[in-house]
Amino acid sequence: MTNKLLLEGLSDAIGFVGGALAGYWIGQLLGWNIFSEGYDNASIGAILLVGLGGGLGLQLARRWVRSRKDKES
Repeated sequence: MTNKLLLEGLSDAIGFVGGALAGYWIGQLLGWNIFSEGYDNASIGAILLVGLGGGLGLQLARRWVRSRKDKES
């Protein structure tokens, strides 16, 4: 039980961070800087990309864990 919870927690963390980093780098490729001074349209777009990337990465990680559970059953 503990190993399953550890796997789920680690996969959530890795999925979220990986997705957020992917969103960050997509923003960098578009020329949007999340760390620029003030809140211009480009920095808000970069913030949105990081948030969406983190959420999508988390959902993909959860689907992966669920598919592993289905194969074990």
